[in-house]
Amino acid sequence: MKTKLTANMLASLAILAIPATVALRAATIRIVQTNAAGDSVMLIDPVTNKVVGEIAGIEVNHGAAVAPDGSRFYITNEAESTLDVADARTLKVTKHIPLTNHPNNVAVSKDGRRVYVAIAAGAGAVDVIDTASLTRVKSIRTEGGIHNTYVTPDGQFVVAGSIPGRKINVIDQKTEEVVWTVPTSEGVRPMAFDTNPDGSTKRIFVQLSGFNGFITVDFATHKVADTIKAPEVPAAERVTEGLQGSPSHGLAVSPDGKMLCSLSKMNTRVYMYSLPDLKLLGETKVGHHPDWLTFTPDGKRVYVANAGSNSVSVVDVTTRKELMQIPVGQVPKRNITAVLP
Repeated sequence: MKTKLTANMLASLAILAIPATVALRAATIRIVQTNAAGDSVMLIDPVTNKVVGEIAGIEVNHGAAVAPDGSRFYITNEAESTLDVADARTLKVTKHIPLTNHPNNVAVSKDGRRVYVAIAAGAGAVDVIDTASLTRVKSIRTEGGIHNTYVTPDGQFVVAGSIPGRKINVIDQKTEEVVWTVPTSEGVRPMAFDTNPDGSTKRIFVQLSGFNGFITVDFATHKVADTIKAPEVPAAERVTEGLQGSPSHGLAVSPDGKMLCSLSKMNTRVYMYSLPDLKLLGETKVGHHPDWLTFTPDGKRVYVANAGSNSVSVVDVTTRKELMQIPVGQVPKRNITAVLP
């Protein structure tokens, strides 16, 4: 039996659709930029490309993460060895959570219940923070200090890379125990992930100490599969000083999963590769010592933190053009894209 839609019924359907539309329009996008030699974290509006907010009072801020519901920012404080929690509305720090040692980067579980903090100093660990109590509830020991932590796209694993340990540690998110590791030829720097059609993790893209490029690790076999070297640039353009042992630093997969962007500090460029075949699509010259990057949710732009230029490059993905550089704080490094209600 067919039901005829009357004018009143259509009007009712339109009213029901309004909350979803309003919710989408009400979402606010911010690029969250840390400043490694400063004491504040800056928020950039990607519509105006201006700094519109600042989280003050976090000395030597390193990594940043946002709660899935957009209510909080989690920022590692290297000066105090704490995880600082900031209210996303007021931009005020509301909690300093003591950590077991000096931290680097940070990641949040998909359900928002856990925060995983990379502990770079000492024997090495991933500190686990419960977001309900805002306390450290566990410390997962690793072999060597941890530089960066990530949660895989499917939320099932926490991946932690060690520079001194030359190892990738894969942690089961449910048990919070290391389930397998991958030794690497050099220290593990930034990582990124692509997925299989069912959403499970397919590969880890990994940048290594002393290598201008990246490798891939097959997630199913735990084996290194590819070694991709960054293109050569003229000797006069190469940067060889101040690289901190990482000529390539910064990886990100586009929201649609069709592109990988890889930064080269040595070449002052972001390189764009197609996925899954890793064909070089093009490049964009950015600021001095590019260190990290993040996509906008629509995948149309990439924001590159230039540690040597104290700026953030805005790159148009389609044209591969640097649109502008936004002045920020001292030595900007890690950045993320936050979707706030």
